[in-house]
Amino acid sequence: MHFNLPNLLTFSRIAAVPVLLVMFMIPDDAGRWLACAVFVVAAVTDYFDGYVARTWNQLSELGRCLDPIADKLLVAAVLLLLAFFNSPGILFLLPALVIMCREVLVSGLREYLAQVKVRLPVSRLAKWKTAIQMVAIGFLIVADTGPWWLPATEIGLAGIWFAAVLTLITGYDYLSASLRHMDRPKKPVRAPASAKIATPLP
Repeated sequence: MHFNLPNLLTFSRIAAVPVLLVMFMIPDDAGRWLACAVFVVAAVTDYFDGYVARTWNQLSELGRCLDPIADKLLVAAVLLLLAFFNSPGILFLLPALVIMCREVLVSGLREYLAQVKVRLPVSRLAKWKTAIQMVAIGFLIVADTGPWWLPATEIGLAGIWFAAVLTLITGYDYLSASLRHMDRPKKPVRAPASAKIATPLP
């Protein structure tokens, strides 16, 4: 069950991280285009693993756990690679930092809520954020290696800033929802009648 198609698609996103590192290290422009192709394929699997799991009834706890981890590893790895290899500067680093901090925050909230048996569903706005973020990262990977008529860097920067704004909004929404569960008073546990301590005889 661990090696069904949805889980294999999820594993493929994790496996794409070292491949992207190799592509970025290729000095020729072709390396950036290959990196973009690998990233696009990996990003598309984020949709298909969930779709296949629901359609074929192959939902599993492993897939539910690994899916957000694979997404965060992929995005964080590419943001770090872009920061190291030819970053557009502070205009990129600031929204990238916002996105990565939000991912850490949401991961921590999900871990806490899982302990108290509360699920934190992905909102529709968060899905739009992810889609815009993936498209923007694709343009930033290509950057100035694209054709002269395509302002890939400018499109990528505009997209990553828009995604960062949505990141702040969705991060606040997740934090507010989590705090409501944290502030909920816990019900006192009543001991069964049979567990009452008998009064000792004088």
